[in-house]
Amino acid sequence: MEILLLGTGSADGWPNPFCRCASCRSATEVRGQTAALVDDVLLLDCGPEAPRAAARFGRSLASVRHILFTHGHWDHVGPMALLMRHWTGVAETLEVVGPPSALGQCRDWVGPDDPVRFVEVAPGDDVRLGDYRVRVLAAAHGADIGGDAVLYDLESVDGRVFWATDTGRLPAETHAAVAGAAFDAVFLEQTFGDHTGHGTEHHDLPAFAATVHQLRDSGAVADTTDVVAVHLSHHNPIEPELTRVLSNSGARPGRDGEVVRVGAAATSMRTLVLGGARSGKSAHAEALLAAESAVTYLATGGVREGDPEWAERVRLHQQRRPDSWRTIEGSDVAEQLRSAENPLLLDCLGTWLTARIDLHRAWDTGALDGVHADIDELVAAWRVCPAPAVAVSNEVGSGVVPATPSGRLFRDLLGVLNTRIAAESHDVVLMVAGRPLRLPAQ
Repeated sequence: MEILLLGTGSADGWPNPFCRCASCRSATEVRGQTAALVDDVLLLDCGPEAPRAAARFGRSLASVRHILFTHGHWDHVGPMALLMRHWTGVAETLEVVGPPSALGQCRDWVGPDDPVRFVEVAPGDDVRLGDYRVRVLAAAHGADIGGDAVLYDLESVDGRVFWATDTGRLPAETHAAVAGAAFDAVFLEQTFGDHTGHGTEHHDLPAFAATVHQLRDSGAVADTTDVVAVHLSHHNPIEPELTRVLSNSGARPGRDGEVVRVGAAATSMRTLVLGGARSGKSAHAEALLAAESAVTYLATGGVREGDPEWAERVRLHQQRRPDSWRTIEGSDVAEQLRSAENPLLLDCLGTWLTARIDLHRAWDTGALDGVHADIDELVAAWRVCPAPAVAVSNEVGSGVVPATPSGRLFRDLLGVLNTRIAAESHDVVLMVAGRPLRLPAQ
């Protein structure tokens, strides 16, 4: 199962476009309203921003056959999407599922002959939608719309996830319904951060921690569950602090455009993160593996004797990584990829390539057969890596032509390496000024 997060923000997003608070000013990502696309065929909520978000992330909604609305609030229900679909003349049936507060807003947006089937649901319902079993659960939310908000336990042969937005502390019957589920992933709203006096049916950080703790106690959340905070607002602390606090619960903040894979889709997931100097590429790559309990960090830069500035860079990288991560320096990277048992982070391809050019003394001789052979071996190992892997590399093709032959050699070879690794990756992300841009597949 593949879950693309189309948005991870609250109704006003984060940052709020009208706000100048410290949290909004320091935000390094623009989060849209929370929604997700599952396996390209099922939408979890579809607010007014969701269709355009899919287009920005390189996804078509033409294959969507099911939309699951959680409740009728405006940021979760964008009925104009039904009109957009109508204009394409699509013939396949679309199942629109949700409580009355959501479906009531949608019915006037379809024509009498549109292939749309509305399915009203309530807590306790258990419905089959294509390849998915959907258990409908009670939420603590939406008194102003009749109190009919719901949550979804979504299961296929390829995984099981819990979509829990919007809600305050979960009702007792919901905890009972998910006990022992051992979800592959839980997407739990966390709207108000440190602001605990909001008086709304949402989670703040203490309530989020208590809910996750209760889900762990019941077996709904296991050690392997990816717990992702969504519906984030500017009431939260700045992102590094938010990430630290959520990690105390074994959780992490979600990111717009992030792809969460569970079940067979999670096996051998490969992601390439590109970026210029100080673009945030290493921090983003580390965040992609933040939910993993054990990660092997392949440090290709090595140790540079007598270079205190490099030593400080290495120290800061090491300080960021969890204690449970294992760092390997100067090893056979291709062999580590082929034999991986835990998720891998390779940082970075540029320093790996530099070492290979050094090894073959190709800077001056121009004899590149050995370097190309090493690239072939690395790409082949990346292709068959049996564990999830993330590689970091420098984007060097956007600047001026290097003034030296060695600079031009490195630029050209790294461009070739990046292109070949990207061709064997599930996701390619370009970091620009700390902002991740997911590059669509060709």
